[in-house]
Amino acid sequence: MTAPLAPQYDPSQIEAPLYAWWRDRGLFDPDVVQRARGGTPGEPYVIQMPPPNVTAELHAGHGLNNTVQDVLIRFERMRGRRALWVPGTDHAGIATQNVVERLLAKEGLTRFDVGREAFVERVWSYVRETGARILDQLQALGCSADWSRTYFTLDEDLSRAVREVFVRLYEKGLIYRGHYIINWCPRCLTALSNEEAEKEEVDGKIWHIRYPLAGGEGHLTVATTRPETMLGDTGVAVHPDDERYRRLVGEKLRLPLTERLIPVVADEAVDLAFGSGAVKVTPAHDATDFEIGRRHDLPPVDVMTPEARMSLAVPERFQGLDRYEARGRIVAELESLGLLERVESHRHAVGHCYRCGTVIEPRLSEQWFVHMAPLAEPALEHYRDGTVRFTPERRGDDYERWLVGIRDWCISRQLWWGHRIPVWYCEDERCGRVIVSRTGVTECPECGGRVRQDEDVLDTWFSSWLVPFTSLGWPEPTDDLATYYPGHTLVTSPDILFFWVARMIMSGLECLGEPPYTRIYLHGVVRDTQHRKMSKSLGNGIDPLEVVERYGADALRYSLISGMSVGTDLILDPNDLDSSFAPGRNFANKLWNAGRFILSNLPDVPRPLGGPSSRVVRREELTLADRWIIARCEATVREATEAYERFRLNEAATAVHRFIWSDLADWYIEQIKPRLYGDTPGGDVARAVAAQTFDVALRLLHPVMPFVTEALWRRFPGRSGEASISIAPWPLPDRRAEDPEALREFGMVQEAVGAIRAIRAEYGVQPGHPVRAVVTRSDSGDGAIRREQATVIRLAKVSELSFGEPSERVGGHAVLSDGTAVFVPLGDAIEVDRECGRLTAEVQRLSQMVEAQERKLANQQFVSRAPAEVVQRERDKASTWREQREVLGRKLELLGCGAATLRNETSRR
Repeated sequence: MTAPLAPQYDPSQIEAPLYAWWRDRGLFDPDVVQRARGGTPGEPYVIQMPPPNVTAELHAGHGLNNTVQDVLIRFERMRGRRALWVPGTDHAGIATQNVVERLLAKEGLTRFDVGREAFVERVWSYVRETGARILDQLQALGCSADWSRTYFTLDEDLSRAVREVFVRLYEKGLIYRGHYIINWCPRCLTALSNEEAEKEEVDGKIWHIRYPLAGGEGHLTVATTRPETMLGDTGVAVHPDDERYRRLVGEKLRLPLTERLIPVVADEAVDLAFGSGAVKVTPAHDATDFEIGRRHDLPPVDVMTPEARMSLAVPERFQGLDRYEARGRIVAELESLGLLERVESHRHAVGHCYRCGTVIEPRLSEQWFVHMAPLAEPALEHYRDGTVRFTPERRGDDYERWLVGIRDWCISRQLWWGHRIPVWYCEDERCGRVIVSRTGVTECPECGGRVRQDEDVLDTWFSSWLVPFTSLGWPEPTDDLATYYPGHTLVTSPDILFFWVARMIMSGLECLGEPPYTRIYLHGVVRDTQHRKMSKSLGNGIDPLEVVERYGADALRYSLISGMSVGTDLILDPNDLDSSFAPGRNFANKLWNAGRFILSNLPDVPRPLGGPSSRVVRREELTLADRWIIARCEATVREATEAYERFRLNEAATAVHRFIWSDLADWYIEQIKPRLYGDTPGGDVARAVAAQTFDVALRLLHPVMPFVTEALWRRFPGRSGEASISIAPWPLPDRRAEDPEALREFGMVQEAVGAIRAIRAEYGVQPGHPVRAVVTRSDSGDGAIRREQATVIRLAKVSELSFGEPSERVGGHAVLSDGTAVFVPLGDAIEVDRECGRLTAEVQRLSQMVEAQERKLANQQFVSRAPAEVVQRERDKASTWREQREVLGRKLELLGCGAATLRNETSRR
């Protein structure tokens, strides 16, 4: 005999054992699920998990992102599809190397002290020890990814695929090595792509510097935001249409603080509106300047070391200085020489390393690049023809804009941890061959000489952009690849739209001819109540595991999903977890209590409207309440299913919450108790309807709250020990259950009960004190209320319910939506004299407040001098107080004690 359900829902006793049971049965593996369903083939449905960094700890962003994915994968799994959620972790080149370098620093060592091979082995040891931690943490949230297919982006199979793609793109001329300006991080000592150099608005300055004319008197004023790079100037550029400087084009200038002469050139890249209209040209330290330099044969002069210190190319007194220290000294010298004309404040966007936050330095460097325009063209076409769609739709505009203006991707990184670039160089200078190979190279195939491999590794995103197919076995023609590629949905946040999302579409089209997914859901970001993005540095984060421990995973999931609308950020309060997560816990408790009640009343339960059962419940056996809850259940199936399909997960969660909490628990269960207890006939039908609708509700809610729904669903009589709600069929709409008449009629019963309850609360009638009620028929009739008067009497705590015109005047009135009036006599329910006195005092207090406010608003000095919004606020206060006074006045009249008081108070102006 099954033990009864615990009186209180305790997620700590349920969630971990249930998760282990799911995993042991293989219920996250679509192939196992297909066999459990009798081998019936289902349409594949694939979601690719954004692989978290191998060094990452679970944070609120992971919690939201993976909960959304799990909701979708559980939804489609129940719909009969072969739902595969592919998990994995990313080797995270810069982030992981930084962590291990900090560990080495505690030992007083650098990576150069231990050497490349030993350092890489140290990183591997660290990754083996900590790498799966975040995936274990995701399991505490209930994530139903197929862990048997977990990949790591540095696994040997994925590494082989990375080399394959590199070689293919190189052979097509889409990968090349070039000397260009790149984004350089002086802290991480590596190149960064344009997307990894995150722009931040900062308060800076524009320095206006006088460059003396070499041929005589006068000068040309040049504006710059980075005076420390002026020592690398090899020219000054003006716009060819700028009349102010046309005569100076071709002249020479003396570069301040040096002995060099530099030319004035005319170039259309110059912005006439910036500064003086004359700009310094520093080809080694600015991308635009580099292009200007190439057009005018201006040589690059690199004035900084990789660590952003001044190099040997600058005057000796500045060599070795940090870039910002050098800036201060250069500005001071210019000022002392009378060459600093003026300084202006200037707010502008400056690139920062996306990993360590250091201000990046544009630097001339030889790097490997991917030529992106040919890859972007088909990715753009698949968006424009509607194949690839975004939710919310506006994100597609961002995608299109980026692809239209796409720049080549710098893919080489000056790191030791990562996929080493598969390029070798012959060391024989007479040969000098460059070998790009899928496999290791030990000697030059041309001359047999010694070779050395390129020192750099590939950008982390170069392996990540391939995972939709490399995680399925590509380039081998595996069964997984044939079955599960292309996938369907990608769920992530907008901040990696360009890093990862767009690039995956490009790589899928390039390597397999199809995009890896066609629906992209970009959800909002988790922010605190000050609308700041949650982060460790700000100390405003929420630990999802702490939330799970305190409230349960279902409470966390429900709170995240119900609070997140499409295209909006999610606001949580890290200082008040109760405000964010207690509602989810309360809902789980409400569901548990409703389940305990229903399940405790289920011996051998027939199903309504047919189906396998001990007998069939006929429609004519259904009461109005039965028909109403079945119709509400049907409407909820349609509403929730459509919301899940459209990624409006909050609407799905809200619809099911409303059905369970209000319709089922607060109304239907309360309505059927007399039948269940044997006070009135029809108990077996009520049990059948309650069981059926509760079963449907659990299945609708399962994607959002998997643990509590599984725990309750498995307790239904007749369920086998192997049955799981996670692979139970999704409820389908059934037009036989539609019943507009029942919805309308029972809706009137609800209105009547609600009106009586509201009058009781408004006039302070004690909860245990019964009241009388009179229902006055409208043109449309009071039939439903008359037929269900037993329900109204019991739920509204009415001692006597009559129909007709009320014979008393003192009481509360309400008019229902169909015009039916409800009157509750109050003479025997409250102390009328005391209530009249209380209301009269409140009316008088409000009148005094209104009079004082009107005097203030009649004061022309206040009205003319105060800000308009302050005056409007004061007017709004007066209006609100008048409305409150009138409401109380009407209550006084209804109690038979307020007409004179109301007239007297409203006349006092």
